Amino acid sequence: MGEPAGIGGEIAIKAWLDRLAMNIPDFFVLDDPDRLKRLGQRIGMEIPIKTISAPDEVAATFPDALPVMPLGMDIDVEPGATNPDYVPAVLESIDRAVEYALSGDVSGIVTNPIHKKTLYDGGFRHPGHTEYLALKSAAGSVPVMMLTCPGLRVVPVTIHMSLREAVDALDTDVIVTNGIVTAEALQRDYGIEQPRLAVAGLNPHAGEDNAMGDDEEQVIAPAVRALQARGIDCFGPAPADTLFHAAARSTYDAVLCMYHDQALIPLKTIDFERGVNVTLGLPFVRTSPDHGTAFNIAGSGTASPLSLIAAIREASSMAEQRDAARA
Repeated sequence: MGEPAGIGGEIAIKAWLDRLAMNIPDFFVLDDPDRLKRLGQRIGMEIPIKTISAPDEVAATFPDALPVMPLGMDIDVEPGATNPDYVPAVLESIDRAVEYALSGDVSGIVTNPIHKKTLYDGGFRHPGHTEYLALKSAAGSVPVMMLTCPGLRVVPVTIHMSLREAVDALDTDVIVTNGIVTAEALQRDYGIEQPRLAVAGLNPHAGEDNAMGDDEEQVIAPAVRALQARGIDCFGPAPADTLFHAAARSTYDAVLCMYHDQALIPLKTIDFERGVNVTLGLPFVRTSPDHGTAFNIAGSGTASPLSLIAAIREASSMAEQRDAARA
């Protein structure tokens, strides 16, 4: 469901409407069916909605109606107006999705955007989806966030912290861990037999032989050597300003970036509407649209479903690859 006051419900409705034209795999929504009916009426996109009680009902339902599995409470929220009273419903939707994924009843989870401040106001004590999913799934490895769009995959080694904090948090072990999880996921979930990783520098021109900082020599280069020693094909630290043009992108399968915007700016510039957030290192497939709750347009009928559609298709592809690998 995601944040009910955001655009999650609207883009789910639009994704179902585009199911044939966009060749979208079957999915169902954990939400309040009545909320989605009201939302559809509000945006002029009334669609058939059918309540289901188990995932095995989806295949028979999806061609003719949007399958919705009700939550434990009714949700009556004005688009754009957050309400911490509904935090239990948001968390229930995540918890039940995890249960179905761990039991094998679904092939993957696609999470709509949440609003962290509202969750925090409602008592949530985790940085975000990624950390909460890792806790609920008892993941054996550190979860890693990867962002994808056609032609680019990026992994921010440090994520939601100030730039000053990110520089302080950066160390060799963190880079190595992200590199290992990323390489393993590219093999398992994307069928890339020998993944190629680029590792970005932190400073301008990757420090230019320590003239503009020594983080490359002291922190990043040792991580590159450690990854190479594990048999991972990687290079760096490379100047970030030359890593993302078309010719450079052909030389790697993913980039380890040192901070959030170093990863997100090129990805959103290349394809803003089809970016997907993928959590690596979980025992199940999890993707999400690479955008926020968009309160400013919630309920207006103008939200684009393309990122959600891309996330659904990415999750389906990853699940198929995992099944093939197991077979």
